[in-house]
Amino acid sequence: MAETTTTGGALAGIKVIDCTRVLGGPYCTQLLGDHGAEIIKVEPPQGDEVRDWGPPFDEGGDASYFLGVNRNKRSLGLDLSTDKGKEVLLTLLEGADVLIENYKPGAMEKWGLGYEDVLKARFPKLVHCRISGFGATGPYGGYPGYDGIIQAMVGHFSINGTRDSGPTRIGLPMVDIGTGLYASNAVLMALLERERSGRGQYIDMTLYDCGLALMHPHVPNFVLSGKVPGRTGNQHPNIAPYDLFKTKTVDIFVAGGNDRAFKKICVELGKPEMGEDPRFATNGDRLVNQTELNAELQALLIDVDGNALCDRLLAAGLPVGPMRDTAEVMAHPHTVHREMAVEMGDYRNWGIPIKFSRTPGSIKRRPPRFAEHGRDILREHGVSDEAIAALIEAGVVLETRRKG
Repeated sequence: MAETTTTGGALAGIKVIDCTRVLGGPYCTQLLGDHGAEIIKVEPPQGDEVRDWGPPFDEGGDASYFLGVNRNKRSLGLDLSTDKGKEVLLTLLEGADVLIENYKPGAMEKWGLGYEDVLKARFPKLVHCRISGFGATGPYGGYPGYDGIIQAMVGHFSINGTRDSGPTRIGLPMVDIGTGLYASNAVLMALLERERSGRGQYIDMTLYDCGLALMHPHVPNFVLSGKVPGRTGNQHPNIAPYDLFKTKTVDIFVAGGNDRAFKKICVELGKPEMGEDPRFATNGDRLVNQTELNAELQALLIDVDGNALCDRLLAAGLPVGPMRDTAEVMAHPHTVHREMAVEMGDYRNWGIPIKFSRTPGSIKRRPPRFAEHGRDILREHGVSDEAIAALIEAGVVLETRRKG
């Protein structure tokens, strides 16, 4: 059994002030929170708008979209447009390691909270990560950005879908999620560098940059060949076979990543001579003759039990898998075994994908209700009960969402 400790996670002791909404930022901070960082989610008076992105909603009125990316956080409602609100944020930043926000570029500066003008000098060890659509400068500087818009602009639509379907949005918010993952890496890099230099720094993350950086292998293919990549459906632009095939029971995905694996697939399917066919001898040959290759494979697979075949081929070390829907995935024994289907009371979601041997992550808090922890957070930062009451009375600190 792997050695474990009770340190509270790899990031225990790291304090993050999370002023993000929607998806990219919250995805990043949930990941940090899963591994022990203290996440204080500062919500605007109207709350994080994805609390309303439903149905479905839970019994407290929060949408699944919010619940999916906001566990292991505490919530404070705060109006940063007020002077008192800015003072509260500065109080929260005392002793904080990270500030992550996705306000419109220039907003923090307009509020007198800019990194270069204020935060850098006042909190020299602070890592300030900003997530925006396009950054503050350049032809698109300051413009708003949403996942689907960026997918369209950086080429995702152009390579997704079939030749007949036309350009298609990827069915996952991959730009937002990818930006959240890039941002978490960036924050951890900055914290590691701070161990050497003793200094924090500003991190400029954009959906545009991160979305473009996800365009593999299409950008390198274009750079080397000069050919503009197009839509290939389920097929891969560089590998064959790599496609979805029908069987008697379930559609299965077959990936012949190298020549040896392809030959072994042919043997397991009872047609070893196909692996020796000069049309299919190398990956390059198979790409050129992909139509014929897929037709022959489909003829071999159409009458077999796809689930049983996948189990047999996987056990033989071959890359195949059955297509499953979300319900099937969440109930599958391997999902359960890997602790990737979790429950905490009425909260259910995917588990923690990063598996440390000594400092495992954990789910300690379900996603917070709006401003659920506001009074506790402020008390912990030295704000008296009388001052808290005055802030609430003035509408600076909120305990219910402001309408409109």
